[in-house]
Amino acid sequence: MTTTTTNIGGGGAGEDRVLATAQQIVKRLNPSKEVREDMLLILQSFDNRLSNITDLINGEDSRTEDRFEVAEKVILRWDSNSEASRHSIPWEDSPDEAAEYLSAVDDILNMMDGLSIQSSNEFVDRAENAVQLAMLRLEEEFRHILIRNTVPLDAEGLYGSIRRVSLSFASNDGEIDDEFESFGEDDRDATGRFHERGASLGDDLCVDLIHPDAVVELKEIADRMIRSGYEKECVQVYSTVRRDALDESLVILGVEKLSIEEVQKIEWKILDEKMKKWIQAVKIGVRVLLTGERKLCDQIFSGSEETKDICFNETAKGCVMQLLNFGEAVAIGRRSPEKLFRILDMYDALDDVLPDLEIMMTDEFGVCEARGVLGALGDAARGTFCEFENAVQNEASRKPMLSGEIHPLARYVMNYVRLLVDYSKTLNFLLEDADDDGFTNDDAENGLELENVSPIARRLLLLITTLESNLDEKSKLYEDGAMRYIFLMNNILYIVQKVKDSELGKLWETAGFKRRGQVRQYATSYLRASWSKTLSCLKDEGIGGSSSNASKVALKERFKSFNACFEDIYRIQTAWKVPDSQLREELRISISEKVIPAYRSFMGRFGSQLEGGRHAGKYIKYTPDDLENYLLDLFEGTPCVIHHLRRKST
Repeated sequence: MTTTTTNIGGGGAGEDRVLATAQQIVKRLNPSKEVREDMLLILQSFDNRLSNITDLINGEDSRTEDRFEVAEKVILRWDSNSEASRHSIPWEDSPDEAAEYLSAVDDILNMMDGLSIQSSNEFVDRAENAVQLAMLRLEEEFRHILIRNTVPLDAEGLYGSIRRVSLSFASNDGEIDDEFESFGEDDRDATGRFHERGASLGDDLCVDLIHPDAVVELKEIADRMIRSGYEKECVQVYSTVRRDALDESLVILGVEKLSIEEVQKIEWKILDEKMKKWIQAVKIGVRVLLTGERKLCDQIFSGSEETKDICFNETAKGCVMQLLNFGEAVAIGRRSPEKLFRILDMYDALDDVLPDLEIMMTDEFGVCEARGVLGALGDAARGTFCEFENAVQNEASRKPMLSGEIHPLARYVMNYVRLLVDYSKTLNFLLEDADDDGFTNDDAENGLELENVSPIARRLLLLITTLESNLDEKSKLYEDGAMRYIFLMNNILYIVQKVKDSELGKLWETAGFKRRGQVRQYATSYLRASWSKTLSCLKDEGIGGSSSNASKVALKERFKSFNACFEDIYRIQTAWKVPDSQLREELRISISEKVIPAYRSFMGRFGSQLEGGRHAGKYIKYTPDDLENYLLDLFEGTPCVIHHLRRKST
């Protein structure tokens, strides 16, 4: 037997292998102490080289138990129910103790890997109890570190980092009023309002949501908890604490938890402010908060891809849904024209961050909800735009502008159009398949070539044509034909200038020429309607003879009629308003070219017959220069009366 074993073993190396094999047999069987001793005696009887196996096994067990007791003592010392634990120093302030504790946890976990092959059930129970106590403490420390090291959101600093890509101002000659029904009631001055377009955060903008030093400690704790099978508890603590932190950040950004019903009851001015805050919160929420949160999850739970995804989804879900709920409430709310720009801003903001959200969130439910809200906002924008078109077409205020100047409808619509041009990219997408056959205008007749233009350009140009038709109907409210033409001149020129100064100008060159021609036609019609009667007083017919023997009675009547007509026009038309200085000057020149030469000629032919008579100043009240100066007062919007001092007879 001995010889055979020796041959198989082959010397010292063989002895080592025999001892190792016997050790493994005993360990794997894991017998009780009494049975183990019997087994060792039997093994020794087979080969005298196994006489040392008892010392080897008992020695290793002794060392393991010693190491375990040292580690267990560290764990028990900081048991969360112990007096020592209640008065312990915060984890971050006692790095040596924290390192000792983690080392003790590692030792026990390493020993547990082999407990089933070297220890009794009693030893296994003690080890599992120690691990359980350790995990309870690590869970608490994990929570406290998260809470204590959360960095408060600096909203002001973030707002300062947002680039304003463009600001569109409604100038002080008109604004997007709160209610469309205000048209025709009065023409209030605006206060320079603006909307934000495409404002976004720089790709390199990054803030610390948790102090960087704490992230290392959190990762060390998370690694032990996951290794110990406490992954679920670790994720739950993280997501609970960080959800609360995200909720607080949304409050700082001005986003409240509101139900759909509550949002829909908010009056417009307050809702407008909430929509603006939401737009910024979506950008900051995704590009800063959730991006930072994703980074934290990746760092702290780097050992498990699945854990990282679960943790982020659980943490981010509440924040995302709170933002989406507000967006949905706005999308299904009452549609009115003043909301369109904010809705488009909301659509752009969500559309801008959706790709980031899709990359970060593996939870398809949250991503699907975001896509759904984006679609609802797009539908709301489309529907609101159609409502606006219908409102322009059907607006039927019956109160004419007293001064004949620009109608509030024209101001509103043209400022609205200019703002909409800024959203061309978004609106072209939203209106691409929209039906615009509701328009019945003859496009070619109105100088609009719409075959090859973008959807939004087509809709806006047709909208302007609808506006012009509405204004033409409103001009018929004026009983004074001359004032009707002043009204049409003012409004058509205003439209032409607004289009010319916008991105639509290039598309409307042909139509613009036609409308400028309309302004000239209206000017001619104005002169005919307003000054024909006055000029008829200066004709030769009906005065009973030539310049040398004309009837003085007829001449007196002619001068008297002319004076009355001129004074009446002066009194009325100084109250009329022509806001455009160039048009105002051109009208005065046109009047002057018609009236002054005719008056000068009439005076030259017949004035001498009255100037030598009694009360000549009663009839020849004005010189041509007087009339020229009085014409400068027309169309200023300030009613005046000529206070004439009679000329003395010479």
